[in-house]
Amino acid sequence: MRIAIGSDHAGFALKAHLVAHLRAAGHEVLDAGTDGETSVDYPAFCAAVARAVASGAADRGIVMGGSGQGEQLAANGVRGIRAALCNDLYTARMSRLHNDANVLSLGGRVVGTGLAEEIVDAWLATAFEGDRHVRRVEQLAEIASLASDPEAQDGLIERLAPGALARARGEAPA
Repeated sequence: MRIAIGSDHAGFALKAHLVAHLRAAGHEVLDAGTDGETSVDYPAFCAAVARAVASGAADRGIVMGGSGQGEQLAANGVRGIRAALCNDLYTARMSRLHNDANVLSLGGRVVGTGLAEEIVDAWLATAFEGDRHVRRVEQLAEIASLASDPEAQDGLIERLAPGALARARGEAPA
């Protein structure tokens, strides 16, 4: 499998470890950086990984930072990306089974190298279950595609879950 990988300074040590782990397992690794522990801003590195996946240059992507949270957000800013923050085996498997996640985010200050290897291996080995989850993944993409048009997003949300938006805004009783 061809895997794009990137991190900020806080995720660099884990990234370096996982690059070696992935290559030893026979994967082709595309390393977007960063290349050391000097402080850098994570968004561009994570977006580069996400763009590689979205364009088809990579099959999957892995991003890392201190917590992995901002890195997940940065990757999810790229159209077509479903990045999941998975600092345990259950969420790693479920992100693939039910959400067809194509980018994995990890917290370098949250998980150790052994657990990170297990998470990555489980995530890469787990196939998308399909079935009812296809509809849900399509809904995620449709909602994201309307991000620049709040009125259209509201209309879609109302169509998918009548009354949910009004309830979320406190405009209707629960």
